[in-house]
Amino acid sequence: MEPPGEKPGDAEGLRITPQLLKSRSGEFALDSIMLLKLRGLGLVDLGCLGECLGLEWLDLSGNALTHLGPLASLRQLAVLNVSNNRLTGLEPLAACENLQSLNAAGNLLSSPGQLQCLTGLQGLEHLRLSDPLARLSNPLCTSPAYWAVVRELLPRLKVIDGQRVRGRGSELYHLCRDLDSNLRPSSSPGPRVIEAQPWVEPGYWESWPTRSSSILEEACRQFQNTLQECLDLDQQASDSLAQAEQALSPTGTTSSFVF
Repeated sequence: MEPPGEKPGDAEGLRITPQLLKSRSGEFALDSIMLLKLRGLGLVDLGCLGECLGLEWLDLSGNALTHLGPLASLRQLAVLNVSNNRLTGLEPLAACENLQSLNAAGNLLSSPGQLQCLTGLQGLEHLRLSDPLARLSNPLCTSPAYWAVVRELLPRLKVIDGQRVRGRGSELYHLCRDLDSNLRPSSSPGPRVIEAQPWVEPGYWESWPTRSSSILEEACRQFQNTLQECLDLDQQASDSLAQAEQALSPTGTTSSFVF
């Protein structure tokens, strides 16, 4: 009888089973699973994962995987995170024809030749082999020619290790550029008064696209969480500014003011 593997504490040397996949996804049929998080379970064998033919988004980071064989049957897979494992090759991914984003930082890839299997993936635009913030890398990243070789081998890539190498760039960049130009010193004498204006129309961030896939649904959920954090920070900033204005006013006192 196979261990169910439903508790992280029992995950040492775990092999993926149908029971594990159903308990993690809530689906009754493996081919109905579209999004799957199997992070940090101590996985050493992907088992029956190849039966999840509808899988689009997969996180296998932080395990002990040495091969990705079963992933060769996942033709719908678009986003894959296999960072922080023990992989020495990515060959099975050559069959993942819809792959768009791959995070393989923190493995044992030692030469650019091990990326040759990715050259036929027409839609692959994002590749991460090194993540300094997470202190994850691969031996091949230490070569001075690393970036040049990867760009030559995979010319369709738009982003390597989180840095854009091709394409227009993010909307945030253009917003920041416009803001920076507005903050440049003017030629008119006297102090310049800048009136803050919103970058987008009210309600812009509350408009959501049609959720046609599990990937988009997960992205919307993460964005909502980030948006709430920004709103909380905005409120804190407004409160601090109000306190500062009161403390610095002629009628206020500054002796005990603390942001």
